[in-house]
Amino acid sequence: MSTVIQFENVHFKYPEDTRESLNGLNLEIREGSFTAVLGRNGSGKSTLAKHMNGILVPTEGRVLVAGIDTADEDRLLDLRRQVGLVFQNPDNQIVANVVEDDVAFAPENLGLPPAEIRRRVDGALQLVGMYELRLHAPHLLSGGQKQRVAIAGVLAMGPRVLVLDEPTAMLDPQGRREVLTTVTRLCREQGMTVVLVTHHMDECVGADRLLVLDRGQIALDGTPAEIFSQVERMRALGLDVPETTQLLYELRQEGLDVPLDALDVDSCAGAIAAALKR
Repeated sequence: MSTVIQFENVHFKYPEDTRESLNGLNLEIREGSFTAVLGRNGSGKSTLAKHMNGILVPTEGRVLVAGIDTADEDRLLDLRRQVGLVFQNPDNQIVANVVEDDVAFAPENLGLPPAEIRRRVDGALQLVGMYELRLHAPHLLSGGQKQRVAIAGVLAMGPRVLVLDEPTAMLDPQGRREVLTTVTRLCREQGMTVVLVTHHMDECVGADRLLVLDRGQIALDGTPAEIFSQVERMRALGLDVPETTQLLYELRQEGLDVPLDALDVDSCAGAIAAALKR
């Protein structure tokens, strides 16, 4: 897979802060991959996400997206077409009184012909499972449905990369499942590059790669199984691990020879059953 986003020695400091939010960060995101990003509050997660489509630009170093330098103001529209960003609160991204009108907002502002707008709107709503509700009022939808409409609005721009900054933070468990299922399907079935910033450990389990940020730097980088197996290191970084990993860790402390990389419930149960038979 080719590199679609590249951070080169990126530093960033907000004017009101005394320390840097990103501190010499180097990172490559591969096209078609699903990358999850974890970190406690203030670790630089949201700052990282906002650098991926030029909302923020480095104070030192550079970020390249499909070869576009995010600091190049003349290429800003090209950049935003490459990377779509979805925020925590879907209400902040919904601008119309009808679902399909909201999804059409961005393509209309690109000056696309009506037939192309129609194609993009219908396609985006189908991808997120909201086509049947296209004529509904967004304010009558559930939180998860609103977030899926917000994702559809971004997809209608035709981006190569979808970046989601804690998109489930304001949702109930059902809404979280809806959004995570949608995002995973977009990556696995449509080949879209996904970067998911989250504070929910279980949302990282299905990712290809997990990054853990700490003080503006990448503290851990690997598969979810590799990262979550480092229970004590995660705790030192102020983070938890999935409940399955925590259970396996406690069983190991009691002397049961079980692996720590069985992340989903079925795998965890299988690992325990196998250990008890030995």
